[in-house]
Amino acid sequence: MENKLEITLIRSLIGRPEDQRVTVRTLGLRKVNHSVIQKDDPAIRGMVNKVSHLVNVKEISN
Repeated sequence: MENKLEITLIRSLIGRPEDQRVTVRTLGLRKVNHSVIQKDDPAIRGMVNKVSHLVNVKEISN
């Protein structure tokens, strides 16, 4: 099985640039402390890297 990432929004989007807001929404995050599980692939890793100061990431291996 493939690995997955649990991504949690830990900082607010208030005052952040529009591209960071769009990236967070694309990851599926809505509110602070909201978590989603995404597959671990280069596209998701790139998005997480772009907003790494706003999210917390935990690897989940199956």
